Amino acid sequence: MPQAAAATPQLLRRVNAQAVLSAIRNTEVATGTELMARTGLTRASVIAVCEDLIRRGWIRELDARDEEQPGNPRKGRPARRFELNSGAGFVLGLDIGAATTTAAVADLRGIVVGRSSGSFRAVDIPAEERIGVVDRACRQALADAGTSPDKVLAVGAGIAAPVDRDGEVLVSQHFWSLFDVGLRSALQDLHGWTVLLENDANLAALGERWRGSGAGVDDLVVLLAGERLGAGVMESGRLLHGRGGAAGEMGYLDLVEGVGSSDGIASLARQWSAAGGGPAAGGEASARRVFEDAAAGDPAALAILDRISERMARVIASLASFINPEQVVIGGAVAESAGALLPRITALLPRFTATPPLVTVSPLGASIVTVGAVRHALDYVEANALELELGQ
Repeated sequence: MPQAAAATPQLLRRVNAQAVLSAIRNTEVATGTELMARTGLTRASVIAVCEDLIRRGWIRELDARDEEQPGNPRKGRPARRFELNSGAGFVLGLDIGAATTTAAVADLRGIVVGRSSGSFRAVDIPAEERIGVVDRACRQALADAGTSPDKVLAVGAGIAAPVDRDGEVLVSQHFWSLFDVGLRSALQDLHGWTVLLENDANLAALGERWRGSGAGVDDLVVLLAGERLGAGVMESGRLLHGRGGAAGEMGYLDLVEGVGSSDGIASLARQWSAAGGGPAAGGEASARRVFEDAAAGDPAALAILDRISERMARVIASLASFINPEQVVIGGAVAESAGALLPRITALLPRFTATPPLVTVSPLGASIVTVGAVRHALDYVEANALELELGQ
């Protein structure tokens, strides 16, 4: 049985610093009293941590004179006020798919200040070529942000393959093996960066719980639902990985009556439109056309959306039956259109499960994975602030 770590002074300093940094990041300015209330620490501990973080460059103390109003001088000793030095360092959030990659640069508050994307010439390309495209996107995003590689404190990277708790890619399928390119060691060698590799749907769940319609929900499933379905699952506020990182993989849908595959909403709209003689050319554009035609009242398009709604209801019901989440969020590039499916999905769910969850669509659109990747990197930075050196 694993033993609990001893509460050493070093561990307590690290935990306290993480708590204070998190509290300050979530507000513009915080006083010592406010930090005590938010962290549960004593005043002496809060002040000691703040002074340490000031010395290290993570936070700043504001001049007490900034509080005073003309003609109304403050009586007594002014409260000490602290703010995050949000530009002291940056994190990168990467969304690495089969066809494209996107890099987002964010400051220590998680505000994206630079972004860039790149395309892979084919799905099955050499590892060095894939790393090169990712690296160029990172460099261009940093240039867009007006900063440099030495200011990057951590990189969160989402890939379309299962990743275990140690950041190792599960390669039992050929498609998954395409993402096992040694990205962590490559970016470490090139720039000295710490790269936190994670499944893209898992990062989508982190992003949605942070800044999406599932904000603050502890029992949450996020379905990336574009070309193929993939799920990020949070239980009691923690990501589920499984032994090899394959928790949330949707291959089991091949066996589910009325579903039969893990094809996503965009893929189904395109397939069924083509089968009915609709506008099948143009990839995602044809799926968008189906939703546009349905909004205009086209009977064939409406029938396709009805079929997709029932299929998605069955998928969500299967998740509800063995995970029992409070909320399921449909995310990814199709989220904006998928709102049209919600009334029918919600109406059908009680037919298929005794525990229907709330179903929503994500407001984060195609950026959902990069938002989660940024959150993942910030979590690492806050947990390791006392060990990280800020670039000068």
